[in-house]
Amino acid sequence: MGNSYAILPCSGLDKCAGSVTREIALELAERSDSEIICPVLYRVADARYNKIASEKPVLVLDGCATRCAGKLAAEKGLKVAKKINITEEAKNRNLEINKSLRLGESEQQLVTALVEELLKEEKKPESTQMSATFHMEEPEYEIYTRDKFIFRVPKTGFYFNENDCWAYVNGNRARVGVTDYVQQSLSDIMFFTPPAVGAEIEQFGELGTIESGKAVFEVVCPVSGKVTAINEELLSAPELINENPYEKGWIAELELTDWENDQELLLNFEDYFKVLKRKVDEFHV
Repeated sequence: MGNSYAILPCSGLDKCAGSVTREIALELAERSDSEIICPVLYRVADARYNKIASEKPVLVLDGCATRCAGKLAAEKGLKVAKKINITEEAKNRNLEINKSLRLGESEQQLVTALVEELLKEEKKPESTQMSATFHMEEPEYEIYTRDKFIFRVPKTGFYFNENDCWAYVNGNRARVGVTDYVQQSLSDIMFFTPPAVGAEIEQFGELGTIESGKAVFEVVCPVSGKVTAINEELLSAPELINENPYEKGWIAELELTDWENDQELLLNFEDYFKVLKRKVDEFHV
């Protein structure tokens, strides 16, 4: 029967992207043991749907940047296993969502592709699991405090970009994540959208996103490389980024492809610590 989900689709059926989420939900329900959570009824009578969400991994299908389904999941405190944004998926696949509410050829192509991918995700290949062989020394931190906020920066072994993302390099591989400045700015992190394992990422390219009730943060990759692993614990516990973004809250691991040139555009501890203090001081003025 394939993988099964508790599916929370977009409620925006006045847009084609919303209609696409509905079609995906219907196909998954017909071809697997997935069940659909009605976003309208869920707002007013959530007992039945909470039971479904507790028994199956939750799949959130957002139509556009409004992210109404994702926000509803956050309001209800759901642990989201996977989140898909139809507009972003169409863009990534060079498909165009039309303005008609009827699904055209490109929309149906997107539905078919996403459904097939979701049904095949019952068992992830070993390469997507957290790497047990990547070695990282326990960091020693320098701390900067402002008001009630505490910002930590690892003193050795880490490289940073001005987008507040870090890389820890070990041989020809790197582990990547975000800094304390990001998690403090976002506050309670609710969602983690990982990069695809096997994806080729350029330096300063997007390496997934993290989201709170305040904003969506695009992880700007400090290095160029091929994604070899993601931190799967974040899929069910994105709050690990709040707890410690440098250790348990890492984002992904990459096989480096241009480290010699990449490091020329990165900051060491001393330089990033100055950037951090400037940002914190400007924000709290």
